[in-house]
Amino acid sequence: MSFAKLDAHCRALGALDHALAILGTDEATHMAPGGGESRAEAMASLSGMYHRQATDKNVADWIAAAKAETLSSEQQIAVGEFERSYINMTCLPTDFIERKMRTSMRSEQLWRKARPKGDWAAFQPALEAVVAMMREEAAMRAEVLELAPYDALMEQFDPGNRTAAIDPVFAELKAFLVEFVPEALAVQQERLQTRPLKPLSGDYPVERQKALGLAMMQAIGFDMNHGSLSVSDHPFCGGVPSDVRMTTRYRTDEFLPALMGILHETGHGLYEQNLPKDWTHWPSGKARGMSIHESQSLFVEKQIGRNPAFWHFALPQVDAHLKESWTIEDLLPHVHQVRRGKIRVDADEVTYPLHVILRYELEQDLLSGRVEVKDVPDAWDAKMQESLGISTIDDPQNGPMQDVHWPSGSFGYFPSYTLGALMAAQQWAAIQKTNPDVDAQIAAGDFELLNAWRRDNIWAKASTASTPEILKQATGEELNPAYFIAHLRARYGKQ
Repeated sequence: MSFAKLDAHCRALGALDHALAILGTDEATHMAPGGGESRAEAMASLSGMYHRQATDKNVADWIAAAKAETLSSEQQIAVGEFERSYINMTCLPTDFIERKMRTSMRSEQLWRKARPKGDWAAFQPALEAVVAMMREEAAMRAEVLELAPYDALMEQFDPGNRTAAIDPVFAELKAFLVEFVPEALAVQQERLQTRPLKPLSGDYPVERQKALGLAMMQAIGFDMNHGSLSVSDHPFCGGVPSDVRMTTRYRTDEFLPALMGILHETGHGLYEQNLPKDWTHWPSGKARGMSIHESQSLFVEKQIGRNPAFWHFALPQVDAHLKESWTIEDLLPHVHQVRRGKIRVDADEVTYPLHVILRYELEQDLLSGRVEVKDVPDAWDAKMQESLGISTIDDPQNGPMQDVHWPSGSFGYFPSYTLGALMAAQQWAAIQKTNPDVDAQIAAGDFELLNAWRRDNIWAKASTASTPEILKQATGEELNPAYFIAHLRARYGKQ
C-alpha cells in the first residue's frame, strides 16, 4: 500500500528531524563556542539529507496512489497535509537548503558575539547575506505556491494566514494601542499615588529562580519526564514532543522576567507534549503553526500568569522559593506594570503588540527592497518613536539586534506573536462561557479543566485543519481582535 510507504517515509524523516532539533537546541545552550563552524556544517549536511529524502520524486507517486486507496478520515487528512508539506518542500532545491542552514547558523553565531557589544557594523554583513537569501527563498516559494512573496514565507509558519486578512486587524490594533498606552500609564500612575510600588528585594539567586520555575511548570501540567529547562541567550522551546527542551534567561536583581519567560515557554511545551502521539511522525500530527503555538504560550503567560487568580496559588510558592514575604497587593503592580521599553521579550502585554507590528512592517520592507539592511537602524528608530516614543538609534543591541529571528532567517514568523495574543484572548473568552468557575480553579492550583479544553480544541487538532479553521472550530468565530482589546481595557484601563 502506498499509504504504508508514506508512513515509513514519515518515520525516516522524523528521525532526521529529531536529530536536527536536538542538535539545534544543544548549539544554543551547551555547545562550546569553538564548535560553531563544525556544527553549522554538520547541520547543513543533515538538512540537505532531510531535504533530499523529503523531496524524493517517488513521493509524488506515493501520494497520488495513496489518495486512490480506501483510507479512514484521519488517513485522508494525513495524506492531504503531507501533500501540502511536500509541495512546500519541493519549492526549494537541496543546495539552497544547505546554503540557508549554513548562512543562518553562521549569522546567528555572529549575532551572539556582536549583540552584547551592540556592534552593528560587524553584524550588518551577516544580516545582509540572510536578507538576500530570504528574498531568494520568497521568490522561489511565491512562484510555486502562487502567493505574494511575504505570504509564501508566512505560509511556512502559519498555514492559511495571509497579509490581506492580517493587515486590517493589525491596523485596528495599532491605532487602539497608540491611544491606549498613555491611558494605561495614566491609570497606573494614579493607582501608584494611592499605593506606591513596593520595591522587590533584588536578591534572587539563579538556582532559587530555577526551582520556582520548575515548580510552576509542573503545577500547570508540564511533564518533566519528557522535558527540561536550561539557559540560553534568548528564551525558546525546542526539541521534540517526547523530549521538549525549554530555556529561559535569568537576572539576579529581579525574578519576574525569568518566571514569565518560563510560563511562556511552558505553554509551548504543553502544546508539544499533548500532540496526538500516533501521528507525531506525520505533518498532520505536528503543531499547526506558530500563531497557534504562540496562542498557547501567551495563554499560559498572560491569561494564566498575569491573572490575579493565579497569584493566590503562586504567591506562597514564590515566597517559599525566593525567601520573600509579600501580599498580592504588593506583587500585582509589578506583574501588571506597563512601561515603554525597548525589549520585546521583556515588554508588558499592552506594549508588546507594538513591538511585533514594528517587525512585521519592517521585515516586509526588507523583503521587498523598500528598506536595505544598512538602513534598518534608522527605520527601526523611526517606527519605535512613532509607536512607543522611544529612540534606539544609539543602542542597536536593544534595537534591531535584540531578536534571534532575523539572524536565523525566520522571516514571516513575527506576526505569529500578536496573532497568538489575539487568539489566546479569544480562547479564554470561549473557556469562560463553558467554565465560568475557571478563575476559582486557577486560584486553587487546579488546571485540569483548563488544560482539558485546550487539549480537546487545540492540542489534539494538531495540523488537521488550517490555522483560521482551528480557531473557528474552537471558539465559534473567526479571529476577532475585540476580545484582546476588551481584555486589555478590563485589566489596564479606566474602570
